[in-house]
Amino acid sequence: MVQQSKRTLLKGAAATVGAATFAPHLLAQQKPVRIGYAIARTGPWAGGAQVSQEPNFLLWAEQQNAAGGLDVKGVRRPIELVSSDDRSDIETCVRSYEKLMGSDKVDLILPPWGSNANFAIAPLANRYGYPMLAPTALSRKLVDMRLPYFFSLLQQPDKMMGALVDMLKANGVKTIAIVYMDDLFGLENFAALNNALKNTGIQVVERKGYPLGVKDLSPVLRGIKDLNPDAFIGITYPPDTILASKQAKEIGFNPKFFYASVGTAFQLYKNVMTPAGAEGVLGMGSWNGKTSAAAKAYFDAHAKKFGGKEPDRWASGHCWAGLEILTESVAKVGLDRKALRDHIAKNEFKTILGNIHFEGSEVSVPGTVSQWQNGEFEVVWPAKLATAKLNPSKPVWK
Repeated sequence: MVQQSKRTLLKGAAATVGAATFAPHLLAQQKPVRIGYAIARTGPWAGGAQVSQEPNFLLWAEQQNAAGGLDVKGVRRPIELVSSDDRSDIETCVRSYEKLMGSDKVDLILPPWGSNANFAIAPLANRYGYPMLAPTALSRKLVDMRLPYFFSLLQQPDKMMGALVDMLKANGVKTIAIVYMDDLFGLENFAALNNALKNTGIQVVERKGYPLGVKDLSPVLRGIKDLNPDAFIGITYPPDTILASKQAKEIGFNPKFFYASVGTAFQLYKNVMTPAGAEGVLGMGSWNGKTSAAAKAYFDAHAKKFGGKEPDRWASGHCWAGLEILTESVAKVGLDRKALRDHIAKNEFKTILGNIHFEGSEVSVPGTVSQWQNGEFEVVWPAKLATAKLNPSKPVWK
């Protein structure tokens, strides 16, 4: 059974914005803007969803309501979030969104977490005519479907793997070993990595897939250690990122470049590995508090609201940028979803990540690589977006 939707009306207290003061009774008089989503609160997707997405949805709604409500073409209206746990299950996720868009007829939707869920929901949202700004869909296949109402906020596998290979090549890497999650995310990134490696002269000494929920990667890592590659590339989910890192440390596998993907950008990674233990580890990341003044303000607001829990330095920023785009678009054209879709598709937006626009369904942000340095996940590639210089030789695990 699908979990009963949880309706949360986030009522802002009286707040002063510029010279105007919005009183709670005036906020309550306006009809709420009902915004629906299903997100993983339980199951294997929850670790990523509860870092990169749902906290941002809650913070955004709270901030908008504290400012008098969401600006709908000049009229402030309170946000009502209509949400449920998709339990990390595709069928539950699909049924939830069908209800939200079909019978509940919410005004807007926010996306689910992860490539698999977005792959299932994007065609449905397109059929119902709901714009969907997705910050955790890493799928070239999904982008290439060219669904008019779908917008991917994350850099796609070809961009991210291309940036990684460019960095490795520029730093003299000759041999690499690859492990990858055997699902849509893992397979697409693995294919993109192999394509980027063509004609580089870099030799792949090992390629190993593994299933969702893997509990032990040490046999694979021991085999790779014996091959002594210059670089290790893990196309991994958050639990596996930590597992691979901890087990690499345990067996003393310390290549010059150690890259693991989803979850490396999380505060949890630094906490589990310790700042000294995380030092020099590379992964998917694209921003931090140094990226812009707006990024720093968002980072601080997030940490304050969630008791020191930080946003991750990759998808959280893209999620917030998507909410900024949605906010600006609703202020300009209101809640007409076709008009919203057209506005998003045709305009450039100022976000915490900088000015971005969409090329079809794909965001204009280039591929990036980040690295833990002195307790911060720094953008180190490409140079034009870097917040710190690359450390080209990972220290020994501590």
